[in-house]
Amino acid sequence: MKASPNPIEQSFELAASRCADLTPQVYQRLFEQHPETRTMFRSQGRELVMGSMLALAIESVLDFADERRGHFRLIACEAASHEAYGTSRELFIAFFAIVRDTLRDLLGDEWSPGIALAWDALLVEIGAFAGEPA
Repeated sequence: MKASPNPIEQSFELAASRCADLTPQVYQRLFEQHPETRTMFRSQGRELVMGSMLALAIESVLDFADERRGHFRLIACEAASHEAYGTSRELFIAFFAIVRDTLRDLLGDEWSPGIALAWDALLVEIGAFAGEPA
């Protein structure tokens, strides 16, 4: 398999070779950094909801970091939707940094300066894109 030239996509590809499911690691970090989020997930079916949310976030991030064919728009839509449920935009946007930090820890030495710079820039763009209410 040829590695992606897109550093964001590359970070996910490298992570996939080390971990079949990022969900437990991402949400453990979310709950540690933002304990108030534990109660935001219903008790029955919470793993399915968390897995689905992460999958949609990853799909949106990959599109946002690449060709922006449409899936990236889900970021702004979900920011508004989450706000309606009482999740601040700041917390919603912080989730993407949690994904980044989880990938960084998982990749260890393979977390390159290029990947770090790409993620830093992406998080700034996502913040600007999703930070303003529609």
